[in-house]
Amino acid sequence: MPKILLAEDDPTMLSLLRTLLKMEGFETVSLDSEANLLELIYRERPDAVLLDVHLAQGHGVELLRQIRSDPRLDRVLVIMQSGMNLAEEARAAGADDFLVKPYMPDTLINAIKSGLAGRAA
Repeated sequence: MPKILLAEDDPTMLSLLRTLLKMEGFETVSLDSEANLLELIYRERPDAVLLDVHLAQGHGVELLRQIRSDPRLDRVLVIMQSGMNLAEEARAAGADDFLVKPYMPDTLINAIKSGLAGRAA
């Protein structure tokens, strides 16, 4: 079962994502406000990270740059999300995909499944 790390600090959105992903057969782990994202990725070894652009612990695009600068994490799928269309900035920083909130659940599931399939190839 693929593991998805949820880097989202809106409790309602986090709850919805956990429920949706569990129903689709994914295991989830969440980033709490005290955790360091890179340390959590090393410890949990997720297959994918769903990374919000605006987090209490920093700007998601900068966190993405840190992930992409670490060769140990080059196989981790990163899908960024935001209420603003920052797709160009996110992709330039190394995001595999970008979703504008609100999005349909199928959009997220398809992005994760196709991204993971592309990584496995």
